[in-house]
Order: sequence, then C-alpha cells, then structure tokens
Amino acid sequence: MSFCKFCFSKFSLAAALVVVAAFTFCQSANAQSQPRLSNSAEPNWYPYVIARGADRAKIQNTPMELRPYRPMHFYGNTVRRTYYRGTPAPAPIDLFRGSAAIIRRR
Repeated sequence: MSFCKFCFSKFSLAAALVVVAAFTFCQSANAQSQPRLSNSAEPNWYPYVIARGADRAKIQNTPMELRPYRPMHFYGNTVRRTYYRGTPAPAPIDLFRGSAAIIRRR
C-alpha cells in the first residue's frame, strides 16, 4: 500500500514539473515577440517583506511597475517582470537576488 502512495506522489511530482517546464517554455517563446526594456532599467530589490513607515507611504504612492522588487510579493514581482522583460517567469538569478536582499538586511 505504501509503495503505491510513493509511486503516485512521484508521478504527481513529475507531472507538475512537466507542466511548469511547459509553461515556462511557452512564456519564453511568447516573450521573444514582445518588446523588451533594458535590464538596467529594472528596479532593485527592497530588503524587507513588509515595508514600514516612510518607505511604506513611498511604495504605495509609486506605480506598481516602478516599485522595487520585494521578497514574497509574487503578484507585484510578476507584474514588474512582465513590464520589464516581457515574460512573467522569473530568471534563476532572481532567486539569488531575492534571497540576497533578505540576508543583506540582517
């Protein structure tokens, strides 16, 4: 019985990875046809998950596309990636930069 559960979970994980890979491939193929802004124009990473005080007011008064990337803010980061890169899929370096932003503030 436990062997069947293991096979099913292993199959589910493989199927999920295939779906994610296909989605990423489709998004990157679609991005090639869209105009792309320079990466140098992209905002930097904000080191806090929750903004406080003056930073909070400044971020709320800034259009979403121009706000800094923030760890754990999936919707906003996706909107910014689509605006700057033409694709919502994160690049591998984004995982590093997001983690580094959190670590740097400590």
